[in-house]
Amino acid sequence: MKLLIVASKNPIKIKAALNGFKKIFPNERFSIKSVDVESGVSDQPMSDEETVKGAQNRARNALQLFPKADFSVGIEGGAKTRGTETFTFAWVVVVSKTEEGKGKTASFQLPLKVASQLKEGKELGDVMDKIFGKKNSKQQEGAIGILTDGVIDRTKLYTPAVIAALIPFKKKNLY
Repeated sequence: MKLLIVASKNPIKIKAALNGFKKIFPNERFSIKSVDVESGVSDQPMSDEETVKGAQNRARNALQLFPKADFSVGIEGGAKTRGTETFTFAWVVVVSKTEEGKGKTASFQLPLKVASQLKEGKELGDVMDKIFGKKNSKQQEGAIGILTDGVIDRTKLYTPAVIAALIPFKKKNLY
């Protein structure tokens, strides 16, 4: 059995991590522990660079807390403005003692009303809750679920990025 650490207590991130690992390693069994660790970046990262750094920091910090773990997963949501449009996405970083892999979710455009508040330094989940009358949506359907009326939720958005981050572990001879 492999020990998997998820650098978050968010049940959505834990589920997405486990789903991705089970798909890439279907014959392996995993024990999961979750831990809250610092990202070392702002609460709402506003660039690819800051977002991937947050995911990387989370994964590495969690592995330091559990040095016997086989894998540690950091997932960080971020946003990026291009012209007048703002897009949101998440980076996933998986680390082991000797390897690291990265994957990114699909990105999607945020409504102007939401984007303007992110630029003021507010966090996406809090903004979505306020505008759409939700409570703790980031631990449920997330912005993607709210905006697609549940066609895609955060777990479905994050799982392929976890799988992508695991490619270097699956195809070690290529990396």
